Amino acid sequence: MSEHKLSAPIQAHGEEVNSISLRRPTVPECRAIKALPYAIGKDEEVTLNLEVAAKYIAVCGAIPAPSVNQLDLADLNDLAWEIAGFFLTPASGAKKPETVPETAPS
Repeated sequence: MSEHKLSAPIQAHGEEVNSISLRRPTVPECRAIKALPYAIGKDEEVTLNLEVAAKYIAVCGAIPAPSVNQLDLADLNDLAWEIAGFFLTPASGAKKPETVPETAPS
């Protein structure tokens, strides 16, 4: 989870919000959104899809979708790249799948 201090407060859940804590999205959340928050071009350049990133910011930041529209542009950009980073780097401490040794039938 990462904490982002906002450059300008927003309203969420009827309260003033000065920072947003983003957590990694879950696989069911990603499947529900049905898109990645970035695209990789032919030259392997990563570009953000802000519409999709905004959906992930709402879900992973636990704020209503309309509150995302109140974000300062610099905050929107920072949060969108943080979201993309969840997809581009493995979770720390993530275990690699273990292989089960094959046994001969008895």
